[in-house]
Amino acid sequence: MTKHSTAVKVDEFYELQVGDDLTHSIHYNDDLAPTQVKERTWSAGNIAALWVGMAICVPTYTLGGVLTAYFGLSVVEALFTILLANIIVLVPLTLNAFPGTKYGLPFPVLLRSSFGILGSNVPCLIRGLVACGWFGIQTMFGGLAVHLLLSELSSSWASLGSVGEVFGFFIFWALNIGVVLRGAESIKWLETLAAPLLLAVGVALMVWAGGKVSLTEVLSTPASRPAGSGFLSYFFAGLTAMVGFWATLSLNIPDFSRFARSQRDQVVGQIIGLPLTMFFFSALGVVMTAASATLVGETISDPVTLIGRIDSPVWVIVAMILIIIATLSTNTAANVVSPTNDFQNIAPKYINNTRGVLLTGVIGIVLMGWELLKKLGWVVSDVSVESMYSNWLLGYSSLLGPIAGIMVVDYFLIKRQRLDLVSLYHTGGRYPLVNKAGFLAFFIPVLLTLMSVTLNTMTWFYDYGWFTGAFSGALIYFIAASRQADVVTSIPEGEPEAGVISH
Repeated sequence: MTKHSTAVKVDEFYELQVGDDLTHSIHYNDDLAPTQVKERTWSAGNIAALWVGMAICVPTYTLGGVLTAYFGLSVVEALFTILLANIIVLVPLTLNAFPGTKYGLPFPVLLRSSFGILGSNVPCLIRGLVACGWFGIQTMFGGLAVHLLLSELSSSWASLGSVGEVFGFFIFWALNIGVVLRGAESIKWLETLAAPLLLAVGVALMVWAGGKVSLTEVLSTPASRPAGSGFLSYFFAGLTAMVGFWATLSLNIPDFSRFARSQRDQVVGQIIGLPLTMFFFSALGVVMTAASATLVGETISDPVTLIGRIDSPVWVIVAMILIIIATLSTNTAANVVSPTNDFQNIAPKYINNTRGVLLTGVIGIVLMGWELLKKLGWVVSDVSVESMYSNWLLGYSSLLGPIAGIMVVDYFLIKRQRLDLVSLYHTGGRYPLVNKAGFLAFFIPVLLTLMSVTLNTMTWFYDYGWFTGAFSGALIYFIAASRQADVVTSIPEGEPEAGVISH
């Protein structure tokens, strides 16, 4: 092994040749290291499949109902809002994916450029903890599907009741942990297998449900907002919540784009995979919820519960297997990979990929502990999983928006798409321990959000949290970072990225 690490340019990519200086750095481990060019094998189809696998899940199914019930939109308005929101979120998704593809960097290491080597842990933990919460929620849905599947196969299991749901939770939990521990290729294989299967099932369900209800009547369902109230305020609130749905992935998309074969593959794959899948599956949820009254005699918005009520054991078994696959493909990619990398960033020498995965799993169990205790009958609580994730959509987007804006401005305007790959993994290089510009641009929007909530002033700043946070964070960061010394901002034109040699 060489004494000094170097960055090597291979066509449009950069990869790291690790020397003794980085192997002994407390900010480096092999799992956080940039991917080698030979590891960047994901095609546009693989990335599109990743998004199909992540987008087809229980929460997506319920989005139309969330917009009509909580945000006062009509069915047509709700579906339009979902489509537009996912077109909008493509912008930070594709832009933040660029440095991941070019340099092979995971999300936490990329954040070291804008927040500092140690400072990056703050946005990492914010992103990681919300992923752990979503991991717990999705595992709860997957565990319910496991319980209903086993209940159809065994009357003894069915007799367990809600205790069986707890066992199902831990069975599904183990499936998720097992897939991610096997690495990125395992996730790629799962998503590629699941995507066409899930789309085919979705189309079949849409055709089947369409025969149970009038699609014209469903689409003509009026808005539930007060008569005479304006459309725009309800629309923008709903739009913000829907953008917030994937605000998490708009940050840590480098965790996946670092495996892309080219920038074209990551851009095309995301454009193909995300907006239409979200629109289609949300529309399916609206139609199936409307059809539920005909199918089972009452309106049910949760597909797992709805299918579990259908009086056909064979179809329930088939459907639960598919729901398990759908939830597994979403959960592993969206909610385990990111916190695993985020936790490693805190102490790379002590937390590797395996320990990061297990830590994510344990925190997910803890966050869902109250719900598990409810199912065991040990505690009584009125808080529901559904209300929990619905409230997160708006609240957490207020925290994630500034980070997204900061990342885009840092890479494209401040660093001008030029990073010092070696310096990102040790102290004393081009990047400081804490980048004051990053924290200034993050905390000012957060403080304004807190003011709008607690003082009931500038309520629009919170209501449109992702947009206001992203734009204000981006603007503040650009001004603050532009005033900093060159060692913090960018590599001067004409000077190669430190240690770069070309092949």
